[in-house]
Amino acid sequence: MSLSRCNVAVFLLVAGCCPAWSQDASTLKKDMIGQWELATTERSKTCVVTLKGDTTPQGFKLELEPSCATALPFTKDIAAWSIKGLGDIVRLQSAAGEAVIDFTEVESGIFEGLRTNEGVYILQNLAAARSLAKSMDQMIGDWSMVRGDGQAICGLTLTNTDAGSDNFQVFLKPKCDPAIAAFNPTLWRLERGQILLTSAKGETWQFEADDNAQWRRVPDSATPLIMLRDQ
Repeated sequence: MSLSRCNVAVFLLVAGCCPAWSQDASTLKKDMIGQWELATTERSKTCVVTLKGDTTPQGFKLELEPSCATALPFTKDIAAWSIKGLGDIVRLQSAAGEAVIDFTEVESGIFEGLRTNEGVYILQNLAAARSLAKSMDQMIGDWSMVRGDGQAICGLTLTNTDAGSDNFQVFLKPKCDPAIAAFNPTLWRLERGQILLTSAKGETWQFEADDNAQWRRVPDSATPLIMLRDQ
């Protein structure tokens, strides 16, 4: 192949790749415009970020709530946002265009970013984040565990006391069924619509809401275990 033909082939190859990248970047940009919650993984510190489509010399405009600098000090360096990588990285950046934190999507509408020596931060659609917070608030309080026949066999309290890694403390009440006392959950969290109870040994029990507003342990068994919110 001659040099000129080679150059044409390379040009066509690059030209064929670029529209795909542009389309992906364009779609992600469109999806990102709006209000987002920037938070620590356990949501103990939060900040509302409004991403805009207006351009700046280095990227796109954004607005941070005034309380952001106090809650998350590194946000003081954020002046704009942009799409990087192969159109799959959301970058919150300084006025000079340098990355303050890069996010990649880990679930639909949920992005995860890492700051060295600080830890992981979550960027989530604000409405979804507040809905999750409301759901969490509704979970906090006293519960009973009952068998399928309605017999109460244990009481427990779900708290909002942070235990790290999106978990919160849970406490069993006295006189629990031996099987539940042996499991002895110490942590709980909401994940993908399930209540997860985790023991100190790392064993996890999963509960899903059923049609009767009860939380039933899954997978189901011949002797169902149900969590009911105390009235």
